[in-house]
Formats: sequence, C-alpha cells, structure tokens
Amino acid sequence: MPGAEGALLLDSEGEVVVQSGTGAFRHRLIGAYQGISLSVARRIGASHGTGALQSMICRYSGASLILRPLKDGYYFVLALAPGGRLADAVRRSESARRRIDQEL
Repeated sequence: MPGAEGALLLDSEGEVVVQSGTGAFRHRLIGAYQGISLSVARRIGASHGTGALQSMICRYSGASLILRPLKDGYYFVLALAPGGRLADAVRRSESARRRIDQEL
C-alpha cells in the first residue's frame, strides 16, 4: 500500500516470522519492542474488563505503526512513513489480520 515501509508478523516472543519492506533490522527491533507495549495494553484491558484489544496505533515523528494482535500470541505490525494514509492503513490492516488469523 502507498506509504507503507514495512510489515511484520511476529510470534509471542517478538521473533519475526515473516517480514516485508525496507529497514529489516530496524523494523525487527521496533516490532519486538512494540510487542511489549501491545502485551501490556492487552493485560490492562483484560484486568479492567474492556474486552479484547483489536488494534493499537502508535504515532511518532518518523513513522506511524499499526499493531494488530492475532491468535496464539502472534501479532502483526505495519509501519507507515510520515504522511502515509493512516485511516486507509487501519482498514487494510484489519483485512490482513482476518486473513492471517485464518492461516495460523
């Protein structure tokens, strides 16, 4: 999709299973650290009964990240360049989440 810099599928330990895009080492590191944030957010939601976390968006000056929890502890990270179409990426990442969950 236009503006996407990378996409990662990571396991519950933050290890990359599949990746696409440029900046492989940087994206691997970012994906692993974002997995920690996603895990904490999921635990907080569970302890307060807010229901399952569907997505998390992190915006930084150099990129935006969309995180999508998957079944069995896996998660998906989509990295967008500044100025990327965030709303479109959120919509598309939900479609990707459904397809990946079916394959897991």
